[in-house]
Amino acid sequence: MGTMGLLSILRRLKQSPEQEVRLLLLGLDNAGKTTLLKQLAAEDISHITPTQGFNIKSMQSSGFKLNVWDIGGQRKIRPYWRNYFENTDMLIYVIDSSDRKRFEETSLELAELLEEEKLAAVPLLVFANKQDLMSASPASELAESLNLHTIRDRMWQVQACSALTAEGVQDGMTWVCRNIRFRKR
Repeated sequence: MGTMGLLSILRRLKQSPEQEVRLLLLGLDNAGKTTLLKQLAAEDISHITPTQGFNIKSMQSSGFKLNVWDIGGQRKIRPYWRNYFENTDMLIYVIDSSDRKRFEETSLELAELLEEEKLAAVPLLVFANKQDLMSASPASELAESLNLHTIRDRMWQVQACSALTAEGVQDGMTWVCRNIRFRKR
C-alpha cells in the first residue's frame, strides 16, 4: 500500500516529465532508516543489516523518479555525507524516539546538517521513529529536545511513526509531497 499511495500523490505534483525528486534520508545508526526505506519501497523488512557505505533506492512511476538515499550513520562514514547533499529537494531525518541517551548526539548532528550550505532552505521532515515501543518519547517532546521551534529558514515537520508497522509513514510522506520545493535544475 505504501508505495502506491506515495507515488499517486507524487504524480499529481509532477511538473515536467523528467522531473527528478531527490530525497535524502539521514540519521544516526540504528534509527530505523533502512526499515523506513524498505517500507517506502514495499520490500520485505525482516532481514536488515547495518548499512556499509550506503544504498540508494530509486522508485519510478510515470516519469517520476524518487531517489531515496539511505546513508549509514556509523561515525566513521559521516564525513562522507556531504558528498550527497547536492540538489537535495527534501531532507528526511530519522530518529529512534526510544533512545533518549542519544537525543543530544542526534540533535547535534541535525544542527550540523542544517548549517550545511548545500542544504540551505531544503525542507526538513523529522520522523520520530519507533513509536511502537513503550519507551518512545512523544514527537512533541522530541521536537523540543531538537530545538526545532528555532528553525526559521525552512519548512519543517516532525512526524511520529513506526517504520516497523508503517504507522505514520504515509502521513509523513504526504507532507513531503506537499512541501517539496521543485527547484530549477
